Amino acid sequence: MRTIRFLLALLILAIPAASFGQIGVRIAIGPPALPFYDQPICPGDGYLWTPGYWAYDDNISDYYWVPGTWVMAPEEGFLWTPGYWGWGDGGYFFNDGYWGPTVGFYGGINYGFGYFGEGYGGGRWDHGHFFYNRSVNNVDITNIHNVYNERVENNNGNRVSYNGGKGGIEARPTSEQQAAANQRHIPAVAAQSEHAQGARANPDQRAGVNHGKPAVAATAKPGDFSQQRGATAAKETGEPSRAGAGGAATEPRAVVHPKDLPPIARPAPVNSGNAKADKKYEQQQDKLITKQTQDRQNLQQKQDAEHQQKTNATDQKLEQKHQQQTQQLAQKHTSQQQSLQARQPQARQPQARQSEPGPRK
Repeated sequence: MRTIRFLLALLILAIPAASFGQIGVRIAIGPPALPFYDQPICPGDGYLWTPGYWAYDDNISDYYWVPGTWVMAPEEGFLWTPGYWGWGDGGYFFNDGYWGPTVGFYGGINYGFGYFGEGYGGGRWDHGHFFYNRSVNNVDITNIHNVYNERVENNNGNRVSYNGGKGGIEARPTSEQQAAANQRHIPAVAAQSEHAQGARANPDQRAGVNHGKPAVAATAKPGDFSQQRGATAAKETGEPSRAGAGGAATEPRAVVHPKDLPPIARPAPVNSGNAKADKKYEQQQDKLITKQTQDRQNLQQKQDAEHQQKTNATDQKLEQKHQQQTQQLAQKHTSQQQSLQARQPQARQPQARQSEPGPRK
């Protein structure tokens, strides 16, 4: 009994933290491993990915999972440096994340989706626009065109969620990362804080309830925990993720079949001032989406039939063939969308008033 009480006392050990950017408690037992999860599709241009993490609620003496989510950058050119748990003075403390012009040190933690322990490979700013790296991000290219595809090496398969201490990541900040820490920063925006509070209030997010596999591991937007609107649950330990693993992120699984493609996004309504032209364009969009959806279904049915004819459904040559077919279809559909968008009705420009002719002399 004394041993149990002693362990419980260690669990809730709290010592004020002295460093800037750390929470005010130190925990004797480190957070659970990072879960695997799929990244929800990016909800729109300008949203940046902020990975999920374990936070601690000293009122219940338990960790809880704050889902990864897409967040609008507070300033043009700013990137998110994730927070991380570190070891010091006999306990684990949390270093808060922040927005800044460059990504700083985040403990060497492999959060996935471009945050593989050092720097960020998920995207970059260019002339006022954020460009998304599709190799590590789930982005609908029919809706967002500022994208590129660049392979990011990920040699870190560790899902450990803390730096230092027994079993922790043994990474130390470089001189460049230390310099980044001294740049102008913006703390987590209000949407991120409210998102974390929502996770704290949800008992299913607690490690003692979900045993390291939270019901909501990631959301499309801050605070939206509904799986009907894009939220994803954690996967079984060790299961690879379709869009990059949350904690031990590996290269995302290639899109092989039409069912693996992201949903066809409907463009925003057009208001050019010409109601008749706008209505016609909307009908053209509906017709194209219906046709593309049918194209996907037809190709999926064809590929399913080919799978049934094979004794080994994972035949490599067949999968390569299906992947090529799916990529060609996706490229064709993207070209069709771009062609239609080029004919989008434009707002009428006011015509310059012609001067009245003067009196004849």
